Amino acid sequence: MDKNIITKLQQTFEDCVQTAGGLDFWFARDLQKLLGYDKWENFIKVIEKAKTACKNSGYEINDHFLDSRKKVEIGSGAEREIEDAMLTRYACYMVAQNGDSRKEEIAFAQSYFAVQTRKQELIEQRIALQERFEARSKFIASETELSKLIYERGVDNAGFARIRSKGDQILFGGYTTAQMKNKLGVSETKPLADFLPTITVTAKNFATEITNFNLKKEELKGEESITKEHMKNNAGVRGLLKKRGIKPEELPPEEDIKKLERKVKKDEQRLANNSSEKKKLK
Repeated sequence: MDKNIITKLQQTFEDCVQTAGGLDFWFARDLQKLLGYDKWENFIKVIEKAKTACKNSGYEINDHFLDSRKKVEIGSGAEREIEDAMLTRYACYMVAQNGDSRKEEIAFAQSYFAVQTRKQELIEQRIALQERFEARSKFIASETELSKLIYERGVDNAGFARIRSKGDQILFGGYTTAQMKNKLGVSETKPLADFLPTITVTAKNFATEITNFNLKKEELKGEESITKEHMKNNAGVRGLLKKRGIKPEELPPEEDIKKLERKVKKDEQRLANNSSEKKKLK
């Protein structure tokens, strides 16, 4: 496809985008023209195919295809209502995938919306990663403080490991740290928290923060008293989770947070490089 055509099509597609509540969408009537369809009757058939593809992919049709109507002039100041639809970026991608691939406009749209959809996926993935990363960082900080506090109270590193494992055993319904690693398929050399969902890491952090608070408040000393305190706090947090129907030991593992962080950064860099190349073409 000619570079000038690509540039023109890209600008045209971007000129037609609408925004509502922070969500980008296109009107189907606008998309019909963009994709080179003269008759609405023909284009609506493509939309119906796209809806089916959307449903088969596990998405709710109403989340991406919203029926609407608008008024158009028919001469002498008269107006009539015609059917239209509001389509999300993903809906447009599905429409393009089900359109006539012989059309240059369709070929362009397939790539255009694929890239746009991927951008949204990267944003969502980055937000989820950031939430996990922040939870993990807070937990590291609270555990670091706990290790310092118990060291000042006569507990060595081996004792700290035992206290932490006892806390995990309570939080995970009887599973020790080592058993949870085995259950989730985590290597013995890697931190369990790097594979836990955000809710579980947050729970572990909350229990540890309470332990730290009470250690200082009640001036607890010795491994036995500190262990009891930490177990009690983990039991309290587990009880709160169970009331909400959450059992930490039954939640599936997440992808290694360090591996995921490297992956997202790599994808973002690739996207940035692709954007730079497109600018050069202009």
